[in-house]
Amino acid sequence: MAETAARALPVPELPLPGRAATFREVFADGEFRAIWLAEFASVAGDQFARVALTVVVYQRTHSPLLTALTYAASYLPWLLGSVFLSDLADSYPRRDVMIAADLARMVLVATMALPRTPLWALVVLLFAVTTLNAPFQGARSALRATILPGDRYALGLAVFQVTREIGVVGGFVAGGFIVSALRPRTALLIDAATFATSALLLWAAVQRRPAPGRRRESRLAEAAAGLRLVFATYRLRALMLLGWLAAFYTVAEALAVPYAAQLRHGPVAAGLIFAAGPLGSAVGMVVFTRLVSPATRLQWMSPMAVAACLVLLACLARPGLLLLLVILTVSGLLAAYQIAANAGFVMAAPDDRRGQAYAIANGGMMLGQGLVYVLAGAAATLAAPAPAIVVAGSGAIGAAFAIWLVVAWRHKSAVTPERG
Repeated sequence: MAETAARALPVPELPLPGRAATFREVFADGEFRAIWLAEFASVAGDQFARVALTVVVYQRTHSPLLTALTYAASYLPWLLGSVFLSDLADSYPRRDVMIAADLARMVLVATMALPRTPLWALVVLLFAVTTLNAPFQGARSALRATILPGDRYALGLAVFQVTREIGVVGGFVAGGFIVSALRPRTALLIDAATFATSALLLWAAVQRRPAPGRRRESRLAEAAAGLRLVFATYRLRALMLLGWLAAFYTVAEALAVPYAAQLRHGPVAAGLIFAAGPLGSAVGMVVFTRLVSPATRLQWMSPMAVAACLVLLACLARPGLLLLLVILTVSGLLAAYQIAANAGFVMAAPDDRRGQAYAIANGGMMLGQGLVYVLAGAAATLAAPAPAIVVAGSGAIGAAFAIWLVVAWRHKSAVTPERG
């Protein structure tokens, strides 16, 4: 099985579960249900806040670059959080880390909702909120792996990802209506309330377990050890880079507001553009995990990664809103390969650094998305027709990188296979 998987994505000795699990088994666990409900409670509110801030910035400046910069502000802080705070996910009880992060983010988002908060302060507060995502999500991913061993983890991850994508879809679409009918402050208050709900669910229904690891003498040494683990371990590095391709096929989200404006539509259409890719991902993840065997998921990762980017070249035809939504939805469907990459990465990481490893990998992906979004915004300011060309170009670059990654890793695996 490992040899077959290596021909599709040359990552030796990936742990492959022998039996496919069922969603019934996953939902039978009460702790999983609590973490799942906490995720569902908060994710939509986050999208309200993103729509609100990007719409406000575009309405004030009419600048695709500044709009993309604001959207990217919710991704770039992952670098700081993933490198210097991710060890908290393994140094303290993981449930406690999640609750503390939720409460801190609740306070920060509530502060963003104060009347007459200047734009620069909103961006700074958003930066702080996003920095706390790294230890929270690292702790959650590691705790989820403890609660759901084997292929149950992959299905549990699929449930979380589908829930998240549904929350993103509903949050972006509802956010467009909320911003149109009410004020951005209302969306921010809803977001703060969801963090409080998440913390309450975790406190009431998730067992408190001791920390799996121990802090080192300095935070710098701890950060260095986590970076060495992720970048020096062959299979972790390969799966991480495959996950980072998300930066290229999600560019339309960063340009949703100016793209809608180019198509002569408003905030509601922008919300639909935001939501199309996540909607496709939600459907794709259900199909991919329920109908495809664990070994086959690994074989399909690389071609799906290439196709998720390549389909965006259709934007060069300057499609209208409806066809654009179809293109983005198909790209999202193909992006379901991330389930296999994520599950393989988490299961390959040692338990005492699993949360940190996940946070670093996810932080790199978020940083890459933020940087690509900023470059896309800058390009959209110069190109014409701006958003369509930039989205198609991003897809072409992503597809080329995916092909290079697979070919290079296959060659390296054949010549000098690495252990560990």
